[in-house]
Amino acid sequence: MNGIRVRKIIREALNEDIGNGDLTTESLVPANHRSQALFIAKQSGVIAGLPVIQLVFEELDTNCKLDYLIEEGEEVERGTAIARITGSTRAILTGERVALNLIQRMSGIATITRQVVKQLEGLECRVLDTRKTTPGLRILEKYAVRIGGGTNHRYGLSHGVMLKDNHIAMAGSLAKAVEMVRSRVGHMVQVEVEADTLAQVEEALTLEVDAILLDNMDIPTLKQAIQLIDGKVWTEASGGITPETVRGIAETGVDAVSLGWLTHSAKALDIGLDFEQEMRNE
Repeated sequence: MNGIRVRKIIREALNEDIGNGDLTTESLVPANHRSQALFIAKQSGVIAGLPVIQLVFEELDTNCKLDYLIEEGEEVERGTAIARITGSTRAILTGERVALNLIQRMSGIATITRQVVKQLEGLECRVLDTRKTTPGLRILEKYAVRIGGGTNHRYGLSHGVMLKDNHIAMAGSLAKAVEMVRSRVGHMVQVEVEADTLAQVEEALTLEVDAILLDNMDIPTLKQAIQLIDGKVWTEASGGITPETVRGIAETGVDAVSLGWLTHSAKALDIGLDFEQEMRNE
């Protein structure tokens, strides 16, 4: 992860939550009070985001120390202590919600990604995310996908060409769209095109493309498309894929499946922060 960008996200999140000050904590807790607290997994799952919560508390107090009690990306059972935070009680209480919001969100994404990856064991098919991420949190959510065992698709619009139906309509034809982008982008930039039908697949294979996204095809049609392509370009299946259908789709021979719900619909993993030990005033 890009530390500068992550710190910016954290600072904005803290500023949003703290505003002009933590009225409750500042009223109750002396400035020199110190404590220890444990992050506890309240349900089973894959933990992602320990380095991020460390940065949250460092923003509030550089003397805060986070000790990992598990490895990043480890699968844990309910009740597992995953990290211990030691430092300013004010910093711990003030940063608690932002830290939990981030690690719960990231761990939820990592957990559902790991579940899909396990479903595809034995197949040479990657699990990809999409750009269907929470605005402002893409770098964290795509990191969580990697921790879960998935692979990142393009990070943003500047990281590759993907010609979808609206782009093709604007250009007038798929051939014209490919010609236009090839005249504008460098030779290092890959071009992927979306195909909804076998006829579009056949057309794409006559053009200078690097990958074909097979969109919303049923399994019989996917199998025919893969036979037509015959390894000439990289393939990706997307659209309407569910946890129940993903294995069958992967078995058609596609190189990857891209799943928007890894990020847009992942349920946060329940994680809590419990004070373990009150220390002393310094």
